[in-house]
Amino acid sequence: MARIKLVEQNEATGAEKERYDELAGRNAVTNMKKGLLNDAATYDAYMAWYTSWNRLVEVIGEKDAILYAHKISTTNSCQLCSLFFISDVKGLGLDPANLVYDEKETVLAELAEQYVKNPTAVSDELFDRLRKFFNDQELVVIVGFAGQMIATNNFNAVFKIDVDKRLLPLLGEFKPATWREGIKK
Repeated sequence: MARIKLVEQNEATGAEKERYDELAGRNAVTNMKKGLLNDAATYDAYMAWYTSWNRLVEVIGEKDAILYAHKISTTNSCQLCSLFFISDVKGLGLDPANLVYDEKETVLAELAEQYVKNPTAVSDELFDRLRKFFNDQELVVIVGFAGQMIATNNFNAVFKIDVDKRLLPLLGEFKPATWREGIKK
């Protein structure tokens, strides 16, 4: 159960109500957005994710963007985001539990994993391999999106945002990451 109120449309007022009404009009209300709608400014900041996502898709393509966001979310052990991307990976006709990456997808997956685990230790060797596929502007888009994705993962994890109803059938497919188990708390 979420640690914060998931705002319903009839409860929202002011700027939060305006944003909720716009979302409802597009049938785009999710549990995360209900949590964010406790504060319009915070909601607006997190909705920049979509700007970053759209640019990422322009730079690396939709399939690679989905695989990259999936790797970030599963490495970060965000149940809610992982389930959204498990659904999207399946929508590509792929099995999320048995992904086979090409060379470019492999370096993106490695970047996702290194960034989540320790952003100060992303290796020079990995950047050399990334440069085979991407220029500086594209790398800024890719790394910038990862920061947005991680922020979203962390928001959902800290507040234990409830899994959206449409994702409940996929719950058994989420496998929490175990790499943090050896880290001292």
